[in-house]
Amino acid sequence: MSEVYAARRERLRERCSAGGGGTALVSRPANVRYLAGAAPKGAVLLLGMGEDVLVCAGPPDDHPADGRPDEALRVRVLPVSGGDPAVAAADMAAAQGAEALAVEEHHLTVARHRSVRSVAPRLRLTDLGGAVEQLRVVKDEDEIALLRIGAEIVDQALSELLESILVGRTERHLALELERRLVDHGADGPAFATSVATGPNAGRRGHRPTDRRVEEGDFLSVCLGAAYRGYRCEIGRTFVIGTSPADWQIELYDLVFAAQRAGRQALAPGAAYRDVDRAARQVLDCAGYGGALPPLTGHGVGLEIDEDPQLAPAAMGKLDACVPVTVEPGVHLPGRGGVRIDDTLVVRPEADGGPELLTITTKELLAL
Repeated sequence: MSEVYAARRERLRERCSAGGGGTALVSRPANVRYLAGAAPKGAVLLLGMGEDVLVCAGPPDDHPADGRPDEALRVRVLPVSGGDPAVAAADMAAAQGAEALAVEEHHLTVARHRSVRSVAPRLRLTDLGGAVEQLRVVKDEDEIALLRIGAEIVDQALSELLESILVGRTERHLALELERRLVDHGADGPAFATSVATGPNAGRRGHRPTDRRVEEGDFLSVCLGAAYRGYRCEIGRTFVIGTSPADWQIELYDLVFAAQRAGRQALAPGAAYRDVDRAARQVLDCAGYGGALPPLTGHGVGLEIDEDPQLAPAAMGKLDACVPVTVEPGVHLPGRGGVRIDDTLVVRPEADGGPELLTITTKELLAL
């Protein structure tokens, strides 16, 4: 993997050089991990003139889930109470003779930015912007393989829950059980706080589980994700508890399923982000649910659970091949409940079979 990390850093160096500088200070943890192989707590990466250095506040943990620093990197561990790694890295850049240093202004606090400037007053600080995030959008096949394993884990955890007795159990209990099953199947942990929503809570985006107990006839919507070797994916499904679905439940489910299918079918290299969003949103809007729709119908995943691209009405840009995204339309009806269906897919050209579905748990409306 050393050559992979070196190639990533070289691409970033080329961007910095094109902007008039050759050195950069990367501080956002996901970006540090992408370029260095690991991101110990508080660590920063100095893309230097002579060498690249991972500056850490303490020794990196030797744990697969945390990654391991690229062997080609020099790792500098600051002494106990040795100060801020970002400040130490800026001092190193100045010592190397750098005239400018690009920093991630969207991540550095004002206080940290001032400290960096004070230790190296002759350095011209510029904004690196989202350069690393842009590099992260298209995944290589090794990254996709990790997402694929994470998807297998969420599918296993969800399928096992569906085989258990659900009536009478609380949303909170079911969420905790799902997270335990993720770890049992090899996940580092949940990719985000697991959402289990029942009855009038079902279908609500980002619902925090409560002590409400599952009842006969409820909609049950679940959204969970697994983190595996740093990479995160998600799945969302909706079911009916203990009885045949009511007519309104079937109608609403079929509508959300049609919207999700339209979004999935719109995924292709060259497709505009907003066109994918429109494909899913239009199905629900035409049925009169436009006011109940979330601000976006999907987003990128990877080292973070919510990253670029954003599939939203005003999003600018077009999809590339090998970009993993979610497609997750949903409708929540206040006081009644609702439906969410969420998959993680990888954009592939039609010649390769079209979008690759990573989360394969059935989307049939099951009565559990």
